[in-house]
Amino acid sequence: MTDTNDAALRPAALITGASSGIGATYAERLARRGHALVLVARDAARLDRVAERLRAETGVAVDVLPADLTDPAGLAAVEARLRDDARIGILVNNAGAAAPAGFTAADLAPQYHLVALNVVAPTRLAGAAAQAFPGRGGGAIVNLASVVALAPEWLPGVYGATKAYMLTLSQALQAELGPRGVYVQAVLPAATRTEIWERSDRAVESLQGVMEVGEMVDAALTGFDRREAVTIPSLPDAGQWEAFEAARRAMVPNFAQGHAAARYRS
Repeated sequence: MTDTNDAALRPAALITGASSGIGATYAERLARRGHALVLVARDAARLDRVAERLRAETGVAVDVLPADLTDPAGLAAVEARLRDDARIGILVNNAGAAAPAGFTAADLAPQYHLVALNVVAPTRLAGAAAQAFPGRGGGAIVNLASVVALAPEWLPGVYGATKAYMLTLSQALQAELGPRGVYVQAVLPAATRTEIWERSDRAVESLQGVMEVGEMVDAALTGFDRREAVTIPSLPDAGQWEAFEAARRAMVPNFAQGHAAARYRS
């Protein structure tokens, strides 16, 4: 059980996609750290079961906010909660999905649905948090991306692009909000044992190197405690990411040129 007085000093966390998998595990880990929770997901019954268990096991306050983030009314309700609930100082932008095929499929609607869920919804929620958190003395936004952001050839369709967007959004938010006391973390898991595989008609048993969800979230929270801008739980050598980021930064000053590079003028 969490000490009530101690818990009152910690910001509440709003977690999307909290009824299962990564979101439910974040909820459990943050509850055990003493954070009150606002849990968001479409499945109200599953959300209630998670909330009841965490209240009983940890003693923290757990609110549920059933919402479909691809529905304008549902998304607006979560935005309003972030803006209006002064207790909230952590946003875990976890809700997301994959699609069973890419642009060669007969029906492209699943690809467009991914953009609504994986891009539009977390952008609007991050925007609500960005407006609210500085006035509360700071806060944290955790955006769940994927290593596919750096390896888009692994999966067909827009999934990798949506996760690359989440990485870039996180970096832009950190540059803008960091000086105002808001920490932004992009988490890039590799294959993690969750329901996303079943829902996208892929067999997790066919994959190599699948990480258990608890281990992934624990690693992500270690990165959170260290205030990493980008956390890649499965990457053995952090120097590889640092070299990648250094190469990117080295290019930036060369982009501002009044003329095309000589190699395009021959």
